[in-house]
Amino acid sequence: MLHMPSAQTSNDLQARRGFLSAALLSVAIALGFSLVTPIQPAQAADLAEIFEEHDPMSTKTVDHSQWASLLTTYVSLGNDGITRVDYAALGNNAADVEKLGAYIDLLQETKVSGLNQDEQFAFWANLYNAVTVEVILEHYPVRSIRDISISPGLFSTGPWGKKLVTVEGEELSLDNVEHDIMRANWDEPRVHYAVNCASYGCPNLALEPFTGKKLEAQLEKAGKDYVNHSRGVSFDGNKLTLSKIYDWYGKDFGATKAAQLKSIAKHADPDLADKLKAHSGRVSYDYDWSLNDTANGPDGS
Repeated sequence: MLHMPSAQTSNDLQARRGFLSAALLSVAIALGFSLVTPIQPAQAADLAEIFEEHDPMSTKTVDHSQWASLLTTYVSLGNDGITRVDYAALGNNAADVEKLGAYIDLLQETKVSGLNQDEQFAFWANLYNAVTVEVILEHYPVRSIRDISISPGLFSTGPWGKKLVTVEGEELSLDNVEHDIMRANWDEPRVHYAVNCASYGCPNLALEPFTGKKLEAQLEKAGKDYVNHSRGVSFDGNKLTLSKIYDWYGKDFGATKAAQLKSIAKHADPDLADKLKAHSGRVSYDYDWSLNDTANGPDGS
């Protein structure tokens, strides 16, 4: 069973959002601009509270078979340890594009508040990943998801801020799903191993849907696959390079650098875990935003 965050964690999230909103507004005013869509800090807190509701006794499950079929057909694991999507083939198959849309519609029609927490986590992770694939298809070909600048707001880039789905009457963006629901309602750093942003630098898009029944094992595998891959953790002598994910969301993994490295080491193979725990030097960060497309495979095909 995954754990809910403490009240202090929720308060910290709200405080950070409020500070960021005020800072952006101040910069915009100073530059003589107005934001296209004003940031509303209360909205994030409202979404966390709305989708915190769950039924711990529920045995209901969500049918992810359509998503499973699409993953089996179009997602493959390369010999370099990275999963890639054949966006071109999927985009050229009208029936499967329709299947993807039907699956996302099914999720939007689901009463997520009636599920238990593990089933909910699986629901949100699959929704995030399926919608991301759909966004790529709608703008394909692209070199990077960051080139899809459809988010509202003066300082926004990428697709993450645009309202793309509606769940239980609430319009949601990808940012809402990841940050205002999943990160806010679960004290679980493995959120970052579950959601996929269609980039090389991101943890793999899973080859099967997340499910409540298999969730713990699936998250453990996702963490292990990422941490033990060079795009997650890499040593060059005493020089340590981590994924930018551990910089952007460092506090999710621990309050201090040592605590973060210890958290990351939980998913590392023994030798790598020892090196992480013993490391006390500088840490650098890297991230590759290239599209996780089979056309960008290691053989160039």
